[in-house]
Amino acid sequence: MPAGQQLISAHDIDVEIGKKKILSAARIDINAGEIVTLIGPNGAGKTTLVKVVLGLLRPTRGEVTRKTGLRIGYVPQQFAVDPLIPLNVFRLMTLTVKASRAKAIEALATTGVAHLIDQRVAALSGGEQQRVLLARALLREPDLLILDEPVQGVDFSGQVAIYQLIADIRSQRGCAILMISHDLHIVMAKSDRVICLNTHVCCEGHPEDVSKSPEYVDMFGNAAAHTLGIYAHVHDHTHDVSGAAHRLEEGCDHHD
Repeated sequence: MPAGQQLISAHDIDVEIGKKKILSAARIDINAGEIVTLIGPNGAGKTTLVKVVLGLLRPTRGEVTRKTGLRIGYVPQQFAVDPLIPLNVFRLMTLTVKASRAKAIEALATTGVAHLIDQRVAALSGGEQQRVLLARALLREPDLLILDEPVQGVDFSGQVAIYQLIADIRSQRGCAILMISHDLHIVMAKSDRVICLNTHVCCEGHPEDVSKSPEYVDMFGNAAAHTLGIYAHVHDHTHDVSGAAHRLEEGCDHHD
């Protein structure tokens, strides 16, 4: 799909539940090939806006347009499995998408966890589960991948590895990515565009520009505004599926 082609446009979105206004004139546009991050405090309406984008929730007011034939892969914020349920990874991968074992292994290999295909889901670590859910979403061959808090329950080194994986998926597959996150520092450094939401869009733009905006500083404080640059540097190492660091060969640069 040509980079820059508009996939979704949502404007003047109001959502009211009972007498409470969850969203007020919110907006979001997503174009092919870009990574957009939606940030904001708890209760800002981030997940609600994504439900509107997905067509799972009808807004009280506003308009949503989607590209004809748009394929969306979605990774939810939480996926809890009862330890007593003998659900393995391959069965999870094919619960809602018909796929051969070979296709499932191919998707899992993309996220670095093909060896887990017969593992019980309840036995996976947080990082492993997120990689499996990412692979499951990729089975749909999405034009747009939506990730709701993609590193929830993952330790810091694992978060770095998963965000690098997300950037690699965009580069390899050319799909657009929309992330919802409160992990401002790493995720903003991986984004092409950031939208700061607090029932309405407070500010929007390049990560560094947003981090300096008065609205962002008011919402997250001066400390947050000065930490973005910590993560925008060149590393001499990479991270494996467990988050462990490995030095790169001399002469090779790698951007986390």
